[in-house]
Amino acid sequence: MNDPTPAGTQPKQSRADSWIWRRPRTWLLLGIPLGGFLAFAIGIAFSGGFEASLQYASSLKFCSSACHEMETAYQEYTTSTHFKNEFGVAATCADCHVPPGFIPSLIRHMKASIEVYQHLRGKLATPAKYEAHRAELAQNVWNELKANDSAECRSCHGYTAMDFDKQGHSAAKKHDAAYLAKSGETCIDCHKGIVHKLPPDAS
Repeated sequence: MNDPTPAGTQPKQSRADSWIWRRPRTWLLLGIPLGGFLAFAIGIAFSGGFEASLQYASSLKFCSSACHEMETAYQEYTTSTHFKNEFGVAATCADCHVPPGFIPSLIRHMKASIEVYQHLRGKLATPAKYEAHRAELAQNVWNELKANDSAECRSCHGYTAMDFDKQGHSAAKKHDAAYLAKSGETCIDCHKGIVHKLPPDAS
């Protein structure tokens, strides 16, 4: 069958085909598909699936099984009153290490993803290495709690719900709103080492 297209010429494109493949007259028009892609990506990121993944990353199951170097921290946690007590009220890892609120929580998880690099380097690969870095790890957490006024602690504990008559004189004084405003202290200033063993020479 003879080709009706004369030699040396290209077949004519349909009008739709020509419009799709033609380079836009201005590069500004490339913003339309790029904007659509970004909108799609943001929609996925803030969908229920993304939030569910954050919740799983905050679960006790994930924290206790994701990295072998967390075994020491997990064992210390299971012997603390945050894990088991006479009231039957337990706090999980995320309750103490992930600040409340979507944005603060997201930022904390982003920081944790950066810490994966140290995992791959084997920074805490053995109990001995973990102990060598215990002071550094503790200080990092204390600094974060100091910076956000112990937001994680306050997500469960509140001064207005405390029964000061059942507290010792010193504790009741330090939990008083006037004292706290004057001292500038926050929960972590007095309550270090509740769950995890304190590093040597901790102040």
